[in-house]
Amino acid sequence: MADLTDDEGRVVAVPSEVGRVVSIVPSLTEAVAVTAPGLLVGATDWCTHPADLDVPRIGGTKNPDVAAIVELRPDLVVANQEENRLPDLDALRAAGVPVWVTDVRTVEGAFDSLARMLAACRLDRPAWLDAAEQAWAALPTPAVRRRAVVPIWRKPWMAVGRDTFTGAVLARLGIDNVLADADERYPRFDPADLPPHDLAVLPDEPYAFTADDGPQYFAAPSRLVSGRLLTWYGPSLQEAAVVLPGALA
Repeated sequence: MADLTDDEGRVVAVPSEVGRVVSIVPSLTEAVAVTAPGLLVGATDWCTHPADLDVPRIGGTKNPDVAAIVELRPDLVVANQEENRLPDLDALRAAGVPVWVTDVRTVEGAFDSLARMLAACRLDRPAWLDAAEQAWAALPTPAVRRRAVVPIWRKPWMAVGRDTFTGAVLARLGIDNVLADADERYPRFDPADLPPHDLAVLPDEPYAFTADDGPQYFAAPSRLVSGRLLTWYGPSLQEAAVVLPGALA
């Protein structure tokens, strides 16, 4: 057993050998499963990658079945400050389950956070993480910057606001979020009352925007993109560095 410190600065007593991990964050699920197939013993209903992942499902990120997780006897549960609710994490801790919480808000911070999370799972730094970091480092500095709105939901309209990983990804690609100064991380908005912008970036999750449902609400040109590439931090980071610049052009 060793005391390690997670992204929130919380000390987590992690066993010296970790053989059973439950992930309640889709991107962390993919990161663990790709790095160490067989280590995961539970994941959320929303954990879609890897496509062949075959583990018990324990509910959603916002409503995990705490009792079911405890029954799986995990050596460690991996979670995220933004995606998971504190009452659920505290309930797991109260049941004696070690919980590692990530907090990812920048591209560079994602690489460090993932390395530390995987180390807490007693895993060596994987080759895919090095490749992803190199792919982002190789991207040129954009010569021209653009301004975009990034909706994530309809009815009501909600968008990416301040201090988010998604905003950091776009900023690295030369696209500034027009709602980056909002009071909330995911503010409500009216498409008819937005600051000047050049682009509407429409991901397919959490709301599944499509060519027929989204672009017609914005005067600026729209780009439909993979939500996984825009919002996940894990093995998808390498693909994101290759695909997103062209998808957003």
